[in-house]
Amino acid sequence: MKMKRFALALVVPLALATTACGSGSGDGDTIKIGVTDGAQQFWQVYKDLAKEQGITVETTNFSDYQQPNAALNDGDLQINEYQHLQFLAEYNVKNKTELVPIGATAIYPLPLYSKKHKSVAEIPQGGTVVVPDDPTNQSRALGVLSSAGLIKLKGEVNRQVTPADIDTAASKVSVRPVDANQTALSLDSVDGAVVNNDPAENAKLGKDLIIAKDDPASPQSQPFINAFVVRKADKDNATYLKLAQLYKDQKVLDQLKKDKGDSFILVDKPAAELQSLTESLQQQVTARGTK
Repeated sequence: MKMKRFALALVVPLALATTACGSGSGDGDTIKIGVTDGAQQFWQVYKDLAKEQGITVETTNFSDYQQPNAALNDGDLQINEYQHLQFLAEYNVKNKTELVPIGATAIYPLPLYSKKHKSVAEIPQGGTVVVPDDPTNQSRALGVLSSAGLIKLKGEVNRQVTPADIDTAASKVSVRPVDANQTALSLDSVDGAVVNNDPAENAKLGKDLIIAKDDPASPQSQPFINAFVVRKADKDNATYLKLAQLYKDQKVLDQLKKDKGDSFILVDKPAAELQSLTESLQQQVTARGTK
């Protein structure tokens, strides 16, 4: 995930359907959904299906993971779909916003890529690995490196960690945080990079470059469920809920698998459960900040 840069100059509207909107936002309205992978074909399939149900959808693509939440909170979007619950919780606490999930999509593993080495064992002592610099994904990335035996973390691993928690003397590699968009671009000059799904897809990184990753099916991955997100006042909007469910239409899923391969695990959880989990994560973030 990417952070910072709130300017909306980089927003690029994509193709939209052209029919009347259903209930929930007023007839004739266009429902704008903020995404970070809008160029992928499954979104066109999604919009075509929405059109068949009488809902006009426009996807707006963002290059930065802070922007879709800012735009949603400001009312420039009605929905966004790009982030996991941990990221949402961190954002809400930091920005004092009330954005809530209304529909689960999938969990994506967080892989360690390398262009120089075929396995973790080949990475030399004193090597360098880059990780995303935003707190949420950075902590998850450090967990990947810890599980792979490349770094040693001080204290408990089951918590939010930063590079300050690395026991450098006991670690095999040094860690360099960079903007998430730069992780994939750094691969030519480092021993490895932990790269989120969207930057990896944008850079067309092959699966043959993955030398380690976390397990999206583990209970510890629940905070990393991706979801459709709306403003709290809109959490019961019937049209928005219908659009969240539309993501699971078989036609969308078939194209999604063509676009993204099998790098994800679909998640089916009620909105209320997603909201409860997000609230719990927000409480943890708040408690961590008061220590």
